[in-house]
Amino acid sequence: MSPIRPENRSRYPKDWKTISLRIRTDRAAGRCECLGECGRGTHAGRCPNVNGGAAYGTGSKVVLTVAHLDHTPEHCDDSNLRAMCNGCHLAYDADHHRQTAAATRRARFEAAGQLALDSREAQR
Repeated sequence: MSPIRPENRSRYPKDWKTISLRIRTDRAAGRCECLGECGRGTHAGRCPNVNGGAAYGTGSKVVLTVAHLDHTPEHCDDSNLRAMCNGCHLAYDADHHRQTAAATRRARFEAAGQLALDSREAQR
């Protein structure tokens, strides 16, 4: 299971561990459920990676996680959750991580009194 950042922990339901375990074991039977949503282009159909096994292509140990398809931890309906190996989950979240990292950097600079160099930012 991927670690939850401390600042986001309160966004997850109190029974998140139970929900995650149910998705990973009962529904996914320990296998990645990614059907290509990750965008890696490395598997046709369902990803073959199994929790604890060797990842195809790299041989690294597979850790099965649960992804929120809309990147919203509060939205824990089964239809919004997908068991994904660590590789698929990281790839699926890559754009979201870039956006949140950029917003965090921007907020840090603004809090320090730095002016935006980008003219679009300066107009906000």
